[in-house]
Amino acid sequence: MTGNGFGEIFRVTTFGESHGPAIGCIVEGVPAQIPLDVSEIQTALDRRRPGQSDFTTQRKESDKVQILSGVFNGRTTGTPIGLLILNEDHHSADYAQIADKFRPGHADLPYFLKYGNRDYRGGGRASARETAMRVAAGVLAQKVLNRFIKTPFDITAGLIQVGKEKIETWDNAEINKNPLFCPDPLAVPRFEKVIRNARENKDSVGAVIEIRACGFPAGLGEPVYDRLDADLAKALMSINAVKGVEIGDGFDVTGLTGTQNADEFFADPTAPNGIGFKSNHAGGILGGLSTGQPIIARIAVKPTPSVASELQTVTAEKENTTVCTVGRHDPCVGIRAVPVAEAMTACVLADHLLRLRAQYA
Repeated sequence: MTGNGFGEIFRVTTFGESHGPAIGCIVEGVPAQIPLDVSEIQTALDRRRPGQSDFTTQRKESDKVQILSGVFNGRTTGTPIGLLILNEDHHSADYAQIADKFRPGHADLPYFLKYGNRDYRGGGRASARETAMRVAAGVLAQKVLNRFIKTPFDITAGLIQVGKEKIETWDNAEINKNPLFCPDPLAVPRFEKVIRNARENKDSVGAVIEIRACGFPAGLGEPVYDRLDADLAKALMSINAVKGVEIGDGFDVTGLTGTQNADEFFADPTAPNGIGFKSNHAGGILGGLSTGQPIIARIAVKPTPSVASELQTVTAEKENTTVCTVGRHDPCVGIRAVPVAEAMTACVLADHLLRLRAQYA
């Protein structure tokens, strides 16, 4: 099985399964002499950790991370950084009844058809448990960005839609004040109601997450095949349950004219490059290169198919049957995907910043 790593210079490779002994990752490309304490990684992991509210899975994992390599006396050494998290609360017995059944909407069927030997416990390698290591890697990416970007920058993601309910305002300060990572305090009770209703009906609900990366220099990206928007879209699309990615206005640009969609320029001595923009329909990326404007992306997260309602399926012997997923699952998996989206964005930006410096330092 290949495809377990991403990035060119800042490269992340993850390993492990949902119900295996541990999950982990190797991060390459972090320069030496960067201060790093394990508590910094732990703080980020605690944001993604399950079982912290009524709106996420009640699986109890401390997600206590260990640094295995690449750090000495509190500083990075420039060698690969190895990180490990032991799995503590896996109830594999919950999955015994689906050992020979394929859950609709899950990766069970294609994994079986390709590999033949499927780990049915919690989805194995296809589980969202793997995303904990992406969050850990995101902390290292932030460290790289802090090392080389001397002006203020910020990467923030927020839950902007649950089901058909949407936010009306965005306030960065509100995101960490509620368990949904929502930037609109007035939308929180509406979102909570939708999630509760789904859980009470033995169902789940989808969500939309917006990511805003501000303060980044122009020129990040490597056209034509390693465009910044292409790499960002790939990284975000690789997150479990993500079914759509849009940059800037995304699909809404189809309703605009060329005149309306053009982000006009004007001379602005206060701007980093002396050039200002009248709008940002492009989401901070033109021709696959960052423009210096805020980089804006959104991801569509499907409702988790782990539902307590009975669904029709087939067995490994291709016999018709039904399946009802038991165990502990997120009624809205989009909530815990927020810090994952931030981390993946940081990893892509760190990689492209290092690639830019490698050519034009």
